[in-house]
Amino acid sequence: MISLRQRIVWASLLGSAALASSGAFAQAPAAPTAAAPTAAVAQADNAAAPKAQHPRMDPAKRMERMQEHRAKRLAALKDKLKLNASQEGAWSSFTAASQPPAGARPPRMDRAEFAKLTTPQRLERMQTRQAERSAMFAKRADATKTFYAALTPDQQKTFDTETAHFGGPRGHHGHGGHGGPDGQRGAAPAKG
Repeated sequence: MISLRQRIVWASLLGSAALASSGAFAQAPAAPTAAAPTAAVAQADNAAAPKAQHPRMDPAKRMERMQEHRAKRLAALKDKLKLNASQEGAWSSFTAASQPPAGARPPRMDRAEFAKLTTPQRLERMQTRQAERSAMFAKRADATKTFYAALTPDQQKTFDTETAHFGGPRGHHGHGGHGGPDGQRGAAPAKG
């Protein structure tokens, strides 16, 4: 299934290729109308002023914070599940399989380097990265299903409640602002 984000990426790539080939970029921009001179001035001021950006956290510190947060979440989940001794092995397998692999994120390609690639090369890179993500997801999903099967019905209810926020209203893995599983806010999109 193709997510909304992937559809947008494909549409933008195809749209930019169509615009580039049609020569639409060569057209002169329309002059601002007399009815909105303040809007044109405000846009010019905003374009000239550099945007203040938050300093990026050191990737090593960010990974350390993420690992600490993950460890706390898993410890809280384990406490709430009240696992018995026979379930400890299943828990260990679940946490090991769901652990991001060392160097989980390959370094991002520089935008300038990405722009130098041809469209087919860019698409190939995106497809490769998508396949890697799908493989990691499948591994985690299998580990979760195996662990879930080892739980009692009450533990399964607790597990369902405690893990329901993943991909839910708070966004992908609890990051606010992204919306639901497909990045949607509010109601689910209509199928069709």
